[in-house]
Amino acid sequence: MVGYVTLGTNDPERGYAFYDALLEPLGAKRLMQIESFVLWGSGLDQAGLALTKAYDGKPATVGNGVMVAMQMDNEAQVK
Repeated sequence: MVGYVTLGTNDPERGYAFYDALLEPLGAKRLMQIESFVLWGSGLDQAGLALTKAYDGKPATVGNGVMVAMQMDNEAQVK
């Protein structure tokens, strides 16, 4: 049901180190990394966790930089 969860961060390098240490024992690894964004998971066909700076350039807060994406089988389910 959940495709991925994105959390915002104001200190990417510190956050990446924290989630590397937290998620590795659970079998997750970095699946994707671009500037200011990392996605962890056990495979791209599984739910994942992403950490990024807020898209709007403002500081990450409880409501800024956070997103939950729901995985659907087809476009009709979205409508």
